[in-house]
Amino acid sequence: MIPFNKPYASGKEYEYLKDAVLSGKISGNGKYTKLCHDYFQKKYHFKKALLTSSCTDALEMCAILQDIKEGDEVIMPSYTFVSTSNAYILRGAKIIFADSEVNHPNIDASKIEALITPKTKAICVVHYAGNACEMDTIMALAAKYNLSVSEDAAQAVDSFYKGKPLGSIGDVAAFSFHETKNIISGEGGMLTVNNDKLIDRSEIIWEKGTNRSAFFRGEIDKYGWVDMGSSFLPSELQAAYLYAQLEEMDNIQNRRKSIWNQYYEGLKALETQGKLQLPQIPTYATNNAHMFYLVTNTLEERSALISHLKKHDILAVFHYLSLHDSPFYRDKHDGRDLPNSDRFSNTLLRLPLFFELTDQEVNKIIQSIHQFYTS
Repeated sequence: MIPFNKPYASGKEYEYLKDAVLSGKISGNGKYTKLCHDYFQKKYHFKKALLTSSCTDALEMCAILQDIKEGDEVIMPSYTFVSTSNAYILRGAKIIFADSEVNHPNIDASKIEALITPKTKAICVVHYAGNACEMDTIMALAAKYNLSVSEDAAQAVDSFYKGKPLGSIGDVAAFSFHETKNIISGEGGMLTVNNDKLIDRSEIIWEKGTNRSAFFRGEIDKYGWVDMGSSFLPSELQAAYLYAQLEEMDNIQNRRKSIWNQYYEGLKALETQGKLQLPQIPTYATNNAHMFYLVTNTLEERSALISHLKKHDILAVFHYLSLHDSPFYRDKHDGRDLPNSDRFSNTLLRLPLFFELTDQEVNKIIQSIHQFYTS
């Protein structure tokens, strides 16, 4: 069976894990945590980067930093993972779901303004498949209505919008290093902060609501409980694994992009024939090859294709289900139809994509898809 995903280790992960253990400090905010923070802040010019135990944790920190309270409204796409919404639900917010673009799962920026009310506090965008949302329009709306913007950049490491790194545009952003992502630490995530007014507080929230980090830098003579917060820090073991991955960033990205391009070239004839739709990368966005997906014409067709590929020992999977129509939120949604989100829920199919996927395996997958549509 060709799996959907296989976690990659470059080799230095084990060396750094051993080093972290032998250092005598495997709790958070040690040597490897600092190395990872420095890497991201220098390479992508994030004003503040803080590793977290998961992207879910980073999103929850975003909601706290945005000062979301009971009754506030937050606009976000319906086509996303539950963590995006849960972070704000936990603060008491009402989620206002927006539809996707016609030809891309990203939020349709042209539909956001109509959803803004006096209760709107924030816009949370999701850069699906690592492709940027149309951020100029979104940031202009935020400025016009005095709204905070968060970027769910879970899939968007090393991807850009008009030359700007994703995760550096909104007030705050969240990344994922889950084993299914380009750069991994098993579980893991990162908060980035780009609003100067939020930087000091982010570190306090990160450290359980204490000013402990400032104490260890010698900026204060004792530390205590000064704000709300939680234990968002990952262990040094996660950070050590992640740092080894960061050292191999270019190698990992180049291989993933090669696989992505092989898929695209091998399947574009089927798109020309109208049998499926391939990913469309907006002109303002880059492609970090986080995933390769195709869009079928119907739900039944997608189900049949999944079964066909499984019979040929290939595991392909569908992705998100529209959150506005989920069992948890259906009765809370305002009743608007979101047809594009629903269409992607029913027809989007993700193909295997991981570093060690061979060219021969990619060719087998491509040929199996051609066989399905031919027969």
